Amino acid sequence: MTPRTGVRALMGVVGFLAAVEFTSGIIQGYYTPMLTDIARHLGVNDADVNWIEGGQLMLSALVVPAFTKLGDMVGHKRMLLISTAITAAASLALPFIDSFAVFLIAWALQGVYVVWLPLEVALIWIRARRIAERGGVRPAAVTAQAAGLLVAALEFGAIGGALIGGALIDALPLRAVLLIPAAAVVACFFAILFGVEESPNPVGGRLDTVGLALVSLALIAFTGGLSLLRVGGPDSAAAWAVTALGIALLVPFVLWERRHPDPLIDVRMFRSPALWPIFLTAGLFGVSVLGAQAPLSTFARTDPDVYGYGLGTTGFATSLIIGLYLVAMIVGALAFPRVARATTPRVSLILASLLVGLGYLLFLPFHDEYAQTITNMMLAGLGSGALVAALPAAAAAAAPPAQTGVATGLTNSVKTVGGAVASCVFGIALLNGVAAAGPESTAGSLSGYVTVWLVCGITALVAATALLLVPKEAFTDAPAEAGPERTPA
Repeated sequence: MTPRTGVRALMGVVGFLAAVEFTSGIIQGYYTPMLTDIARHLGVNDADVNWIEGGQLMLSALVVPAFTKLGDMVGHKRMLLISTAITAAASLALPFIDSFAVFLIAWALQGVYVVWLPLEVALIWIRARRIAERGGVRPAAVTAQAAGLLVAALEFGAIGGALIGGALIDALPLRAVLLIPAAAVVACFFAILFGVEESPNPVGGRLDTVGLALVSLALIAFTGGLSLLRVGGPDSAAAWAVTALGIALLVPFVLWERRHPDPLIDVRMFRSPALWPIFLTAGLFGVSVLGAQAPLSTFARTDPDVYGYGLGTTGFATSLIIGLYLVAMIVGALAFPRVARATTPRVSLILASLLVGLGYLLFLPFHDEYAQTITNMMLAGLGSGALVAALPAAAAAAAPPAQTGVATGLTNSVKTVGGAVASCVFGIALLNGVAAAGPESTAGSLSGYVTVWLVCGITALVAATALLLVPKEAFTDAPAEAGPERTPA
């Protein structure tokens, strides 16, 4: 097979993977308009919906390290199929569950889809690198372009899912509506089975179960402690103790991984000058992309005639803000490989982080008008779309060959942790605003929203600063310092 033929075959695979990411977007957008209907069906109040979202977020943080490592070991296609089968089974079960507790379990298992994008980017990178060995192909550029297409497909799916879900919930019974995404996931399984070739030469080895147990306990304790902080507030000693335990458990995990011949996560990657800024950027990016969306929605719905701030938008006008933000993310994801080719991937990452920071910091002086909010969110969306595509692609390009899937997965895991921390901080800030406004108030204070915008803007600027320390030719097809390579036992 010539390099040109190999690239055509690879882009054909990317087409099937884009269908998978479109389905991932459907899952992420489809259920949002019907969460209240789901709560009523299960006999719980709206506040309990937070448990549904929180359970899926926690499981996603746990499964990514295991699935991405197993992808490197036994094949990324194989783990894509397994994760899709789990997601399909959980999605098919949801329409027939009447128990809130059982629904929580199935909903959490559905969240295994979060491993799809890291596994896909790792699979594309490895195949592109293999084609490059025959000459004429730039694997980093090919991977960046493919990642942009995958993220664009994801966001298109999220927009379509939200629109379809919102339309169907008013026309069909809930059980029938919940079957639609399940059918899409089943179709994904066969798209992967027949349309995707396995990544060549998996590294093999045995799964580091001790390391997996240690990192899982650390993540459960840390995210659980953050959830307790949101419930009990910053004065809760128990919440701080559980959070501190999660951080402390990272010490034995790191010590174990450094001694293990084939670790779950090669912690030496965090010393790589090309990788540690990527992981830091992913965590800081999680603050805005995962932690700030709910506060922005509630700010838009807040009535300025009652509280003196907010936009007082209707549900449709609020969804339009979110929709335009997602459109901007699509544009950013598709523009990222072009900007990277015109400059360097490092520069494109810095520019994307600066756009996110600018978008949120503009809220400080400009937040009184609907047009101002849309402008700010679209600027942030351009940078966010580029970062969603760029971070796993950059990690794949800089990682040791035996840790490609792990490195791409780490960008997802630390992003999730960043979002969990931000959700806790923002929740406390807005709850303090409620307390300050009086017992009958249901809106956070303006100072709480200012905290959200300020933190999102500053963390993005810190990420841009960290990326300045990355070697100039990192993530390109020129030789770059990527950190230690280790041969599995």
